[in-house]
Amino acid sequence: MRTLLKWLARGVLLVVVVAAVAFVHVWYFKPYKIDWFYGKTFLQFALQSPQMLSSMRILPPWADFYSDRLDDASPRHADEMAALVKADLDMLHRYDRAALDDEGKLSYDALEFFLKDQVEGERFRYNDFPVNQMFGIQSNLPNFMADTHQVNNTSDAESYIKRLDLFPVQFAQVIEGLKLRESSGAVPPKFTVDKVLEQMSGFIAMPARENMLYTSFQDKLAKLGSGKLDQARQDDLLARAQAAIDGKVYPAYRGLIAYFTALQPKATQNLGAWSLPDGDAYYAWCVRSHTTTDMSPAQVHELGLSEVARISAEMDVILREQGLSEGSVGARVQQLARHPEQMYANTPEGKAAMIAGYQAILDEVNANLGDAFNRRPKLGVEVKAVPAFSEKTAPGAYYQDGAFDGSRPGVFYANMRDPGETPKFAMRTLAYHEGIPGHHFQITIAQELQDVPFFRRVLPFTAYSEGWALYAERLAWELGFEKDPLDNLGRLRDEMMRAVRLVVDSGIHYKRWTREQAIAYMLENTGMGEGDVTAEIERYFVNPGQALAYKAGMLKILALREKAKQELGDKFMLGEFHDQMLSHGALPLSLIERVVDNWIAERKGG
Repeated sequence: MRTLLKWLARGVLLVVVVAAVAFVHVWYFKPYKIDWFYGKTFLQFALQSPQMLSSMRILPPWADFYSDRLDDASPRHADEMAALVKADLDMLHRYDRAALDDEGKLSYDALEFFLKDQVEGERFRYNDFPVNQMFGIQSNLPNFMADTHQVNNTSDAESYIKRLDLFPVQFAQVIEGLKLRESSGAVPPKFTVDKVLEQMSGFIAMPARENMLYTSFQDKLAKLGSGKLDQARQDDLLARAQAAIDGKVYPAYRGLIAYFTALQPKATQNLGAWSLPDGDAYYAWCVRSHTTTDMSPAQVHELGLSEVARISAEMDVILREQGLSEGSVGARVQQLARHPEQMYANTPEGKAAMIAGYQAILDEVNANLGDAFNRRPKLGVEVKAVPAFSEKTAPGAYYQDGAFDGSRPGVFYANMRDPGETPKFAMRTLAYHEGIPGHHFQITIAQELQDVPFFRRVLPFTAYSEGWALYAERLAWELGFEKDPLDNLGRLRDEMMRAVRLVVDSGIHYKRWTREQAIAYMLENTGMGEGDVTAEIERYFVNPGQALAYKAGMLKILALREKAKQELGDKFMLGEFHDQMLSHGALPLSLIERVVDNWIAERKGG
């Protein structure tokens, strides 16, 4: 028996040694298989982001080492990540691409494109504004705590408080990066500094027990029930959360407020990317990065002007049918938008009715898509209001993807700062874009893919994802979900917004337009409310090039669909085309074109 146990012990030891050697080989050297390299590459980055792990929930509960930590936002850590990206690109090039099958080449090329883009953009790292009126630690971190950090047991609750205690660390790291940007000449626009200060001051103005960090935690504890957590324990946890907000969170905000207050006298203008260090080259990279094309800023501007003219003509027809023939397209759309029957009341009841209206639109389209889609996501989507403290400067709507383990659905966030800003005839296209069959389908189906490397399920390419969502708006109209001409006007209004983006984004960052010039152009052509237009224009100032992705992606998808129809004739099936668009994860537009071309060739031969 002793001999047997000795051999068993040696066997276990051998397995452990072999596993350790294999781990060292994969982690520190070139993995034997490229799929191992893909896994290592994703894992290296995922393990560096506790917040991403909390959001994705891809690890089993017993492997939860991260829920009491926050991401490292320091410049030093950014240096390390940049070096890792460069090393991964070099390692990828050591594999023989020619030896891979078609799907293997697609994975190789997608990762290469992404890594190359990051390496190329590294020299512009300090040209961005990571704390702005749209996003940043001051809004993203409390939203993360309220919406993403789950509390399913006492351990999760303890981790929540530990994360609150870490707010000062991450805020200090962000301030360190902001100072580096300032020293290099990257000072935010004046409106950004003013609005961020207003946002942060409002966040800390209320007592800790009224802050969303406390109230959302209180709600999570209440849902556990007394069976998992007795009242005395809940009271203790809430008291500690209140102390953390008062003693850690609010002082962290005051430190960032102090920095932005000192920055105010230096931020006296609202200028585009051209004013930043090496600004013209920076914006040219932004255009390439966000559109995944080789378009120049000048080409973007001209494309925008032509699209504005085309859509304007279509909108004019509908407006004339409504008896509106005088004034600009934008002014006439605003006349319709201000009709009382097109507005929900700016009251709690009106806001609740609007949220319910969005949900009804999603439920209707989800139940009646027919054979337009062969693949449907398993995870559901719900509609929520944008958190009150950030609604003033947040966009009109946005989508937050659900958890990989199914514990959190996808969420379509609608901005309720003033329901009247979004007329009822614009609600359908917004729901189709953010929800079904837009972002919710595209993102969730990608998350659920099983036959691709994991990075393909999460890699972001804005032109594809936003192009698909804009295509989804048009698709819903084509499928008959907007029978009312005014609903179609709402669709065209939003497509016009995306066309105008091509003009104003390149106008601001390439042609040196002023904030006021860009606002006036958008008001004249879109028919959007002034509040929405102002928020949009200010968004483009702090995120150059991102707004170009929508039209670039949509036009490519429509062109590929038309190409497939022409070449396949009776063999063309819309559901199969959508399979090709959704079953490979996010890809650069050139690779999407390759996927569709291969599908066309296969269908022709079949």
